[in-house]
Amino acid sequence: MALTPAKPAVSSRSSAGRIAGRPFLGLIDHAIVQSPAEFAFDGAVTADDADAAWTWLVRDIAPDLIDIETEDNAANVAALESLVPELMARARKAVAEAQGNAEANRRIRQQLGGDEPFDRLPVVLNALRCRALLEKAASFGRAANGMSDDASLALALQSMPFNDPPVAALLMQAAIGQVANPTRLITAAIRISGSASEAAVTRNGFGPIVDAALAHAQNQIPAMAQQGAFADMDLVCRAVDRFHRLMRAVTGYVELNRGGRWANVAAALTKAASERLDPKLRDVAPDLNKAMRRREGTDRLDRDQILAALNGMYLLATVRDSRDSLAVNATFDQVWSQTGQALEIHIERNLQQLRNDPADAIASARLDAALKMAEVRFNQEYADTLRRAKDVAERRVG
Repeated sequence: MALTPAKPAVSSRSSAGRIAGRPFLGLIDHAIVQSPAEFAFDGAVTADDADAAWTWLVRDIAPDLIDIETEDNAANVAALESLVPELMARARKAVAEAQGNAEANRRIRQQLGGDEPFDRLPVVLNALRCRALLEKAASFGRAANGMSDDASLALALQSMPFNDPPVAALLMQAAIGQVANPTRLITAAIRISGSASEAAVTRNGFGPIVDAALAHAQNQIPAMAQQGAFADMDLVCRAVDRFHRLMRAVTGYVELNRGGRWANVAAALTKAASERLDPKLRDVAPDLNKAMRRREGTDRLDRDQILAALNGMYLLATVRDSRDSLAVNATFDQVWSQTGQALEIHIERNLQQLRNDPADAIASARLDAALKMAEVRFNQEYADTLRRAKDVAERRVG
């Protein structure tokens, strides 16, 4: 393919400082995690590091091959794919020159935006080199979900290139991202290793699986930090559930060395996740009371407050199912008790209000919301029993 400065083969949107759009037009998305990340893993490329490397390639290494004018699209992805060998050759040459020349080293670090992006550049470039394998690893992860036979899963796992740790790290990062139950991969590795000890798992080359599980667990934490009226509570709950599955796979099955890296990372991630969830849990009971109380004077239904209360109850239920991987037991127990008592009181009050005035639409709507919360906090049968009582109250005349 002829390459000429006058007509770059690939184009992507431009913006001040960083190239807009997906780094590498999505070729290494399976390895990318959110920024910032407290802990670095060999198979996980942070979004900031990917952005820095992509911008460096576009702006400083191959401006004659990659334009910065138009949006990425399927044609550009295909063009970039064909250019990767040339890009890799230029990047390796630039890095090699930087190793033997102080001025070149200073310049490349400045172009990338600092020491950290430079230090992580080999991981990014390795991900780009393994781009086709990343998709195959993701397919392996999806296929693992359909393998009901543990022996078949263990056999499939042994086909992965664990003899090449840098590549294995990237492939496990891509695979774990698609695996619904990470515990099955961990237990398969333990079965092959013949022991659950950290030493045995590492000695047999399966450390990248544990690293990938911890990297993905860390990647759930930013979603838990959402705050305010526009926070996506469904996303928060999914992040909590996924965090629990990943952490349980590691801490519940691998015999971690006390004081070892994995144990320290797991403890730090548990602390970080719990610190983000604790204030949200403390808001559940107050939000519930605000949503259910009658307004003085002209009563009105605050739908935003009801939504906040419902969201809080869903979060509380998710934390209940994930508490073994969190450090929120004291807060959870207190909030669980508070919400149970408060719901019973509010349900009875609104039910009595309907008995006194069956046409009270606000009390009826408030009670409907309370019963949805009761399904989450108690159970479906309890809520259905109260719904029948509500129906009886609303059918009363006079």
